[in-house]
Amino acid sequence: MQLIITDAWLAKSRAMHLSGTKLVLAAVLTSFTLMLMAAGLYHWVFLKGAREGWPVVGSLLRLVVKDEFEQRDRFMRENLDVLARKLGEVQAKLTQLESLGERVSGLAGVNPNEIRMKPGQGGALVSGRPLSMEELQATLTDLDRLTDQRTDLMTVMESRLFDQKIRNMMVPTRQPVAVGNLGSMFGWRIDPFTGRSALHTGLDYQAGHGTPILAAAGGVVVTQEYHPAYGNMVEIDHGNDLITRYAHASKTLVKKGDLIKRGQKIAEVGTTGRSTGAHLHFEVLVQGIPQDPQKFLAAGHNLPFQQSARLGALPHAVGIAQSGPVERRLPGQR
Repeated sequence: MQLIITDAWLAKSRAMHLSGTKLVLAAVLTSFTLMLMAAGLYHWVFLKGAREGWPVVGSLLRLVVKDEFEQRDRFMRENLDVLARKLGEVQAKLTQLESLGERVSGLAGVNPNEIRMKPGQGGALVSGRPLSMEELQATLTDLDRLTDQRTDLMTVMESRLFDQKIRNMMVPTRQPVAVGNLGSMFGWRIDPFTGRSALHTGLDYQAGHGTPILAAAGGVVVTQEYHPAYGNMVEIDHGNDLITRYAHASKTLVKKGDLIKRGQKIAEVGTTGRSTGAHLHFEVLVQGIPQDPQKFLAAGHNLPFQQSARLGALPHAVGIAQSGPVERRLPGQR
């Protein structure tokens, strides 16, 4: 490309030859210079107008600031929405954890109000910098993971405590008569009818006619009948080959197949069958062999909860008569 420059005063002409490369460089340099000048002019006019309050510049400034604030608010709302959802999940898990804690404390015999007490905190104040959004999200994530772990742990504890409580409720550790004196003990004695030595396979509770007979533990009624020796009799199966027998009742209030709760009234004291007077004959049988009921009843007062529960899991571990061997019950045996 050839560029001719003419000077009217000197009446001279000058020719310049520009190649393609020089032309491109010149165009780029010119454009860059114009851009710098425009930016500088815009910056100067904008700042001057903002400082002096020019109407047009003020409106533009308000639009720019408004747009910036809107973007910032949108960003904050999005983050706050995420944090709100996370906080809602944590609150739901904390509520679940609190409910689990109340149930577990109830099973363990702990006062729930002691668990709800706010722990004491204090110390000298050492100010620090405000938490960033990332640090707050990380804290919530850690809290969420911690609540998951505690919930799983409390669920396992609740399951085990509930299992132990059920086992304990199935062991005959409750007195079958609320009001009454203990008469004949378990073991060898002089039979009141024959005058000879005979094995007494249970405990006799002296009580008035019609006194309520209560289930020593929960279970299922497997026998409700009249027996020549036991009279009106009820037998309750507590699982693990453990059965309790209630004899000489004036009347029975349950039937075979009924589910029985611990402490439920099942009959009334009487003197039916082979009996000399109104009383309750109470037996505990493990795998069909009579055991000393006092060992089970004492477990409800003297042994820890876990040991009492183990009695239900391993009833055959309880000893039988202290004074000699015990044979299986015969049809006419008292």
